[in-house]
Amino acid sequence: MPLLRVHLDSDRATARRVVQLHQEGRIHHESREAAREQAWRQGRTPAGDPVFVGITNGRRDVQLLYDVEVYSDATR
Repeated sequence: MPLLRVHLDSDRATARRVVQLHQEGRIHHESREAAREQAWRQGRTPAGDPVFVGITNGRRDVQLLYDVEVYSDATR
């Protein structure tokens, strides 16, 4: 199944928290659900839970990066 890369705007404090949780093997539920909703808004049907893959290293704007597995032939 194809993967959809989702970029979520964030602040630095939240991004640090998400990375810390990921390193501890835990999940930041709010951002994971936001990634799932973003996939739906893009007209794709999620096939599984979004997977956190990292953050951007922009100087001002930080984004959380998630990969969401989506069904290839199903749309909303």
